[in-house]
Amino acid sequence: LMVVPATPDAITVMIHEMPGAHYMRGGLRRQGAPARPDPCETIRDYLAAMEARDLPRAEAMLGAGFVMNFPDAPNLKTLAELIAWAKPRYRFVKKTYDKFEAFQQGMVSVVYSMGTLYGEWPDGTPFAGIRFIDRFEMKNGQITRQDVWNDMAEVRAKLA
Repeated sequence: LMVVPATPDAITVMIHEMPGAHYMRGGLRRQGAPARPDPCETIRDYLAAMEARDLPRAEAMLGAGFVMNFPDAPNLKTLAELIAWAKPRYRFVKKTYDKFEAFQQGMVSVVYSMGTLYGEWPDGTPFAGIRFIDRFEMKNGQITRQDVWNDMAEVRAKLA
C-alpha cells in the first residue's frame, strides 16, 4: 500500500523531539514507553543463534505459545523438536539472505526473511541454491510463530 504517491527520494519527513515532561495523551501527562527492538534485527539474531546452535540464546527470544510450521512436518513447539525432526533430512543447513521485510498487523510484528539454503544431505552430498521464505510473528518483542516454505523436497525428489 503506497500512502504517498511519490518516490522515496521525493519525500521529506520531519520529526520534532518533545521533552518527556511535555508528553501528554488524553489531557494527562504520561511517560512514553521505550521503543521495542527492530523486529528484523530480532529475527536476524534468532536465525544466527540457530545457525550457530546457540539454543539457549535462541530460546530466550521465543514467546509463550511459540509454534513452528515446516513443510511436511507436524506443528513443532520446541527447538529440540525441530532438531529431532530435521536430523534425518540433512546434516546441516545454512541460509544466504536476500532480504528481510517487516510490517505491523495490529499488535503483532510480521517479518519475512527470503533467500537460499545451502548445506549437506545426510550422505554428505552438498546442496545449494534452494529457495526459502520464513514468516515470523512477534508479540511484545518475542517470537511466537514461524512458518517455513522452501523447495527442499522438490530438489531431493530430482536427486532420487
